[in-house]
Amino acid sequence: MDRAPNLNDLTEMEIIQRYRFDMNGILYLEQLIGNGITPKVNRNNAISARQKILITLRYLATGPIQLNDSDLHKVSQPTVSRVLTRVIDVLSSPDIVKQFIRFPTMDDQFRRNSLQFQGIARFPNVIGVIDGTHIGIKAPHEHEEVFVNRKGVHARWPGSVHDSRVLRESGLIELFEGGHANGYYLLGDSGYPAKRWLLTPYLAPQNATEEGYNRSHKITRALVERSIGQLKKMFGVLHGEINLEPQKVCKVIVACCVLHNICKERAIPINGDDDSDDEDDNADDQLAQGVQQPPNVAGNRFRDHVAATYFSNNSCFCCC
Repeated sequence: MDRAPNLNDLTEMEIIQRYRFDMNGILYLEQLIGNGITPKVNRNNAISARQKILITLRYLATGPIQLNDSDLHKVSQPTVSRVLTRVIDVLSSPDIVKQFIRFPTMDDQFRRNSLQFQGIARFPNVIGVIDGTHIGIKAPHEHEEVFVNRKGVHARWPGSVHDSRVLRESGLIELFEGGHANGYYLLGDSGYPAKRWLLTPYLAPQNATEEGYNRSHKITRALVERSIGQLKKMFGVLHGEINLEPQKVCKVIVACCVLHNICKERAIPINGDDDSDDEDDNADDQLAQGVQQPPNVAGNRFRDHVAATYFSNNSCFCCC
């Protein structure tokens, strides 16, 4: 029985609109993960690897409506659930993740990243920009109330946990605190602690040097906001409440990030290329919410050094 829509009946753009991947991209995914999602025992009416990939892409693209997938691909809802579990497990596995989600760790990678970031708004020695966003989940069985964020949505981390806590739980701390990226730094908003390797904006710039620093910082850091916006527009499942247990939601998010990066590498058009994240997680919003970090004297002094070194003559600084 033919379970799948006939992709030959669709234009390339229609395929992308439905599955977020073009035909060559779908074939690439089939080669990449096909062995991991193909049953070891041949059975009558077994679902092919391509069909499983299409079911999963459709689910991630349109949101958590599994009935939509079961109707479109002519399989039962329980079958859709099993397919999603298997494909998302493979896409979020360490072997796949390390191929498509990487942070630079070598000197030549640091230099290449810093040159690319400097080309945005002349901010030197930057190898990454960071920000956070919340993904809605169903209410956890225990301590449900602490997982509600300021918008009344349940999120993976307790609602009181901010970006700085998530950063502390990441591998970036070991990389930078261990001195593996000396001379380079990240840019983050005022919700992060100021450090020698993490530069934040001035809350109330006092002169042209600090204003020039802030402008360059904001324009450069906007890259991460656009990236989050692209990710969430590309995969509708990240917009509403994901009706899965928190650990499974984490796998869904990782799978979406892997697929997003594959699209980037393969130059597959991504909807929302000019959109930023809609979470209002910028510095002004954080200030209004009272979540800015307490002053860090050493971090602030290093920020002053960077501003004085690179932005002291930028009273007329602008970027378009």
